[in-house]
Amino acid sequence: MSMRRSSIGVFDSGFGGLTVLKALLEVMPDADYLYFGDTARLPYGSKSSETVARYAVGASRYLEDRGAEMLVIACNTATALALDRIVEGASVPVIGVVEPGAERATAASQNRKVVAIGTEATVSSHAYHKALEARGVEAREKACPLLVPLVEEGWVEHPVTEQVARIYINEAFADDFRTADVLLLGCTHYPLIKRLLQRVLPANVTIVDSAESTANAVSKKLNITPLAAPVGEERRSHPRLRFYATDSVEKFRRLGSRFLGHSIEDVEHINLKE
Repeated sequence: MSMRRSSIGVFDSGFGGLTVLKALLEVMPDADYLYFGDTARLPYGSKSSETVARYAVGASRYLEDRGAEMLVIACNTATALALDRIVEGASVPVIGVVEPGAERATAASQNRKVVAIGTEATVSSHAYHKALEARGVEAREKACPLLVPLVEEGWVEHPVTEQVARIYINEAFADDFRTADVLLLGCTHYPLIKRLLQRVLPANVTIVDSAESTANAVSKKLNITPLAAPVGEERRSHPRLRFYATDSVEKFRRLGSRFLGHSIEDVEHINLKE
């Protein structure tokens, strides 16, 4: 068992990946975290896989240079479009959000039918479809492009958001997928509206959150049991959190705290060379 704290790098195009960080902190409060939000170049959802791969590889290198011993690609779009390229360019282990989410959804489904929702880019990559079908599960993917801006607006319990979600969900659970029993959240913004989604879903549907699933996969991979402090070092009860953002630090603090559930202190503005 490793006797020192792990340093985990978390990468996302913006704020959504903070729900993955939040889940990681719940599962592994004893690690240290570096979070990279590429806020100047978001959204990734509308960019080509070539561009996304280039951005993601650059950010991953940055996190490795800062001491990350493992990379978590907390962005569904970057995972869906560029995971292979990131893995290829990295010299530390890499975990994306798609496989853990698909794994968990498969375990949760009795009917072998799962609906996955996400951004346009994630859905058109069919990453979840492939991952679920490979596990013998029938999958339907549904792009829900209006949900991200509503969540970023802070409208997580708003009637408008509920109405939009209801329309998407009714379309997704139509016809052959009336009997689907799992909704897989294939976008890191969606955990913020989990309660609202539960209200508009058929009663028998379980929500699987790829953020939570990813945190569990990371702890398994690191084989983390609570770490003992090295001899002579005080055991720190709090994780060290460092944030890097490519756009406004103020905006990152303001929006980010909503996703993380508490205030964000240590944010550094960085410019990545193109």
